[in-house]
Amino acid sequence: MQARLDARGAATPGLTHQDAANRLARDGLNVLPSANRPHPLRQFLAQMTHLLAVLLWVAAVLALLAGMPPLTVAIVFIIVLNAAFAFWQEHRADRSTDRLRSLLPQVAQVVRDGLVQSIDATELVVGDVVLLTAGDRVGADMLLDDEAGLTMDESMVTGESGAVTHVAGDRLMAGTFVVQGEGAATVVATGTTTTVAGISALAGSAQRPPSPMTSQVAHVVRVIAVIAFLTGAGLGLTSLTLGLDRTSAFLFGVGVMVALVPEGLLPTVTLSLARGAQEMAERHALVRRLDAVETLGATTFICTDKTGTITQNRMAVVEVLTRSGRVTVQGTGYEPGADMVGTDRARAEVSRIGTAALRCVTGRIEHEGQAWKAQGDPMEAAIHCLALRAGVEDVVEEPERRPYTSTRMLSSAYFDGVVSVLGAPERVLARCVDVPTEAEQILELFTSQGRRVVAVAERRWSAGDGEDQQESGLSFLGLLALEDPTRENVGASLQACRSAGIRVAMLTGDHPGTAGAIAREVGLIDESGFVVEGKDLPEDDEALALLLDRPEGCVVARVTPEDKFKIARALRGRGHVVAMTGDGVNDVPALREADVGVAMGASGSDVARESADLVLLDDHFGTIVKAVELGRATFQNVRRFLTYHLTDNIAELAPFAIWAGSGGSFPLAIGVLQVLALDIGTDMLPALALGAEPPRKGIMRGRHSRNVLDRPVLLRAFGLLGPVQAFCSLGAFTLILLAGGWGWGEEPSASLLAQASGTAFAAIALGQIANALACRSTSRPVWRLDLLSNRLVLWAIAAELVLLALFLGWTPLADLLGGAWPGATGWSYAAATACAVILADGANKILRGRLSTRAHHTLRATG
Repeated sequence: MQARLDARGAATPGLTHQDAANRLARDGLNVLPSANRPHPLRQFLAQMTHLLAVLLWVAAVLALLAGMPPLTVAIVFIIVLNAAFAFWQEHRADRSTDRLRSLLPQVAQVVRDGLVQSIDATELVVGDVVLLTAGDRVGADMLLDDEAGLTMDESMVTGESGAVTHVAGDRLMAGTFVVQGEGAATVVATGTTTTVAGISALAGSAQRPPSPMTSQVAHVVRVIAVIAFLTGAGLGLTSLTLGLDRTSAFLFGVGVMVALVPEGLLPTVTLSLARGAQEMAERHALVRRLDAVETLGATTFICTDKTGTITQNRMAVVEVLTRSGRVTVQGTGYEPGADMVGTDRARAEVSRIGTAALRCVTGRIEHEGQAWKAQGDPMEAAIHCLALRAGVEDVVEEPERRPYTSTRMLSSAYFDGVVSVLGAPERVLARCVDVPTEAEQILELFTSQGRRVVAVAERRWSAGDGEDQQESGLSFLGLLALEDPTRENVGASLQACRSAGIRVAMLTGDHPGTAGAIAREVGLIDESGFVVEGKDLPEDDEALALLLDRPEGCVVARVTPEDKFKIARALRGRGHVVAMTGDGVNDVPALREADVGVAMGASGSDVARESADLVLLDDHFGTIVKAVELGRATFQNVRRFLTYHLTDNIAELAPFAIWAGSGGSFPLAIGVLQVLALDIGTDMLPALALGAEPPRKGIMRGRHSRNVLDRPVLLRAFGLLGPVQAFCSLGAFTLILLAGGWGWGEEPSASLLAQASGTAFAAIALGQIANALACRSTSRPVWRLDLLSNRLVLWAIAAELVLLALFLGWTPLADLLGGAWPGATGWSYAAATACAVILADGANKILRGRLSTRAHHTLRATG
């Protein structure tokens, strides 16, 4: 194809630079339409008009009409705060996508002034001749001039899955991707005149359903909001029966409803997920959707590639089997100089093998700075390096190539009456007529050493022989054994997966012997580990999942993209949360089918990265495991501050319940504005700090629960921490009243009630400080925690104490809220509340730990 292109270029050498500049000035940049997003102001307003927000708006208006400006301001502040956090989450997701695009710029190969050169795709103009290869994105609408086995993925535009074959004269649409083959095309439309310009949503703007955790948290918020509404209505009616006028009773009910709404929960969840995504980015894992942070933590099965993920993707030919014997290649990196150890005749044959193989590939090595580096596919660069080491002059001529495909598993090139073939040994050897007897034995030896092996063959051919005979009746030339060093710490990462109950399968296109050897080297499987070829996988999804769902791991060799898709579907059907890696265009269906699609940032194709939930900037398997660990930590942090918020609600609701239950005989310990001050003022920062809790040492031990609100969380919040905090704060309130001479059913003086209310307020605030420390761990008492491991909690506690002093010590604010500065006795009661929370939590954890240990010993004794 390239030869035909050169012939075409002799007559039409593409546009000149001046022509291109003139057309660019006339038509503008070739900017493809992005997803239509609403105006930021409209996005922000939408966050203030959902069901919960509308409920709060109604309450704010009614409070204003009733002459309660402070309550109105407080309610509006809550609405705006929630809207701001929700808007920030959407805006951050957009910025994440923009940042990914900036990391992965789009370029195009064009012919200008008779030379092939790379330009930014936004600079394409009508009339440009563009060269396309597998993995490229079509940057504008084009007419295909020439092709060699060209197939396209047009699902991004048409929505139809499956590769589409194109021939010369066909129109290629902007936004589509080259799956296989090569082509040359002329640009006929750019920017807003392309076909894709009329499509409102591309794959990058597709809306995905929320993750299970997001749905669960939203459900919790709705349930608590309903409870708050019913409680407010009930207490409002109760206050009417106790003699309050209608306006006061109504405002009281509205105030209770607003106070019990979990205003801070959604912003805290958003910030926790955002922090998790930020930490992943710092560890070379770029999250494209915040929801994926939680899904990663729930992963139970990882399907990983071998090349580049388990290995370094820095290949080198280390040994060559020729017809005259074996030759060992001793070199460093991609340096063209190397020692060839073997007989003279065998070394001479390496030169012929290198020439034939080089014609079949386009990857090269180039000298950059002080080192030689691979350009293009690393395996192809290694073949170029071998050819140079064997004394082959760089191939100047461009043969007519038939590119490698996943179905043929070989590539070929025709030049000067000779067809050269390079590919998988089992495919190439089957087409040869003179395979040496020792070739199969040496092939088995090479693969058992973890080496990737390709076979090289050739034949004389002329047009009269028939095109279907080009790649048959071949003469065997040799086998190339390539080494790709494994990455550091992969073994430790695999062991971490096993400890976490995560199963791992290696899916690779390599020979089963090579794949099995690498898997054993890194500890993915043992000596008797399960290795299967893609062609032997069962068609039935249930049988397929049962075959691969092995705790000890497995390897699928000679796998096709279709196999990867079926594997992801089958494992999900078996109940697994699947993370699937991929770097090629054909991997996109599997990445979309998996719960978490993981693309390679350093070596992957554009379409794979745009379809993935997570992009590995270093392509390292260990980065996936780190991301899973951080996902688990983020999920645990959500459970921590959910426990923290629910505990607070119990302590805030109890005073209203006691007041209503006593028929007004027991004074109201805290008012509506005090509850709002606790929720928005003192509680918010510790909750946010809990969202930054670092991963615990044992977080990668055992399977991960996906229920954010389960029995342990409810029991801890509603059965222990909440009641202790409520009892102590109400006890402190009662003791202050009794010390001031109050009796049951009496109306305390205003000064006494303010001091007692301030004491209850302080007791709840200090109890929440203790609660924040207690929620840092589900198993270790506060006194056994490293308090400095999360300094944000300490800063949040310091800020809470400052706000508490401000709420109670600044007279205008204290009078507005309805409390007063407690005396020494009141502060001692408040401090006792904090101590009670810590002691009750610690006692519960110690007891549960002992019961768990006893049950474990009993199980071992009976087992």
